[in-house]
Amino acid sequence: MRLSGARKHRQPICSPCPAAFCRRQDSSRRPRRMGCVLTLSLVLVLLTGCKPVGPNYQRPSYNVPPSYKETGASSVVPPPNPPGGAWNPANPSDGMVKGKWWEIYGDPALNRLEDRIATTNVQLRQALETYYAARDQVAVARANFYPTVSAQLSPTELKYSANEPLYNKANPTIFSDLLIQGQASWEPDFFGRIRRTVEQARANAQATAAQAANVDLGLQAEMASDYFELRGLDSQIQFLRDTVADLERQFQLTQQRLAGGVATAVDVAQAETELETVRAQLVDAGVARAQFEHAIGTIANLSLPSFNIPFSPLNLPLPKIPTGVPSQLLERRPDIAIQERLTDAANAQIGIAVSAFYPSISLGATGGFQSTSPGTWIQGPSSLWSLGAQATELLFDAGQRHALTDQARHAYEAQVAGYRNTVFQAFEDVEDQLSSLRILEQEATVEQVAVASAQRSFNLSNQRYRGGVTSYLEVLTAEQTLLQDQSTAISLETRQFAASVGLVRSLGGGWDVTQLP
Repeated sequence: MRLSGARKHRQPICSPCPAAFCRRQDSSRRPRRMGCVLTLSLVLVLLTGCKPVGPNYQRPSYNVPPSYKETGASSVVPPPNPPGGAWNPANPSDGMVKGKWWEIYGDPALNRLEDRIATTNVQLRQALETYYAARDQVAVARANFYPTVSAQLSPTELKYSANEPLYNKANPTIFSDLLIQGQASWEPDFFGRIRRTVEQARANAQATAAQAANVDLGLQAEMASDYFELRGLDSQIQFLRDTVADLERQFQLTQQRLAGGVATAVDVAQAETELETVRAQLVDAGVARAQFEHAIGTIANLSLPSFNIPFSPLNLPLPKIPTGVPSQLLERRPDIAIQERLTDAANAQIGIAVSAFYPSISLGATGGFQSTSPGTWIQGPSSLWSLGAQATELLFDAGQRHALTDQARHAYEAQVAGYRNTVFQAFEDVEDQLSSLRILEQEATVEQVAVASAQRSFNLSNQRYRGGVTSYLEVLTAEQTLLQDQSTAISLETRQFAASVGLVRSLGGGWDVTQLP
């Protein structure tokens, strides 16, 4: 090939040559070559623009109910009645909490803790780095659309053996070989294997982005839940402290009555027992509070030895939470988005498997200069080039490609079933949280009545005891009932806040699929 190049150019490219000489050399071949190049380019463009093999992705269908079964509690805001009696198409931003959903509670301390998650939490950082790696994989797959180009520079000094069989004294035994060349290779995406690979990589990257959002939402909900549990314990601690103070006064009164001869030692022992029992409950509440404080500090990545949350009983009003329409759940739950994007990736794998039935075609080109003398290295007679194409078709594989294609189809169907199951579980989650809020609200209302009744019973028993009509056992029984009812009322309030956080989480928080990259 180098000899033909030498015959083509009888003078170096760098040396002056008459324009007429150049026209004579190229006039017969240039139009033909340009026509071939243009024709080949057009054919490649048409072929690479063909529809890729395999099925195009369609989002799996799901019959969304028109409304939720549970109506929730007074703190739940249902969607307005649709005009004309039919629901509008789902819009992820309609009638739902958005962005920093925890701000609906109006607690500055909670807001500061939640804001730290996005910047400091190591679990979220791990999920984000996983997404970045998956995003880079998209760039790796897209790079296969383009040719690869390489360059080679090879100056070599050679010496032939004077004792070789075909040695000729007339030829030099030592000479230089100077080579500079570039190489390009390209595998056009005739049948869509690369396009399906990019499609799969992009869907996987979006799935990892949704996974990061799911981790973020889980951490936010856990932070809010732990925070309200801690403040609920503060309410319990405040209640137990007040109770201890009342029981201390009751104990002193019983001792005075014993000294006055109107009470018995049994009354004093019973009063002391009740006092110490509540004191033990107060200590136990402190243990649970410390554990929640540690959990909050860990989520916010704070230094636990120096971190503390000031004592703050739960005295917030329960916020209003809009539920939106059920179809919005498909757009707002990150776990549903994960399964839907993985379904897209599984569908792309079918196309990748089908593309193996078609031939693999690659193009290659090489061009450069080679000479034994630096003076003639980069000149016309030293030029070299080559163009080539290669097509490879697998003729027999004992059914492997058919098996891989069937495997990809079954994996896709399995992923579709997983997606629909995730949607089903998501609706169950929302219904559970709505029913919890409804039942807890009813229970709290009944419990307030019980507290008021227990308070009246205790007041009457205490009056009877002070009047010497009854024994201290009656007071003790009424007091224990009152303490239990008051503690239950505080616990119900805490559980209502936890259930409200659970509802926000089950509705997807402030996230929706428009945030997918």
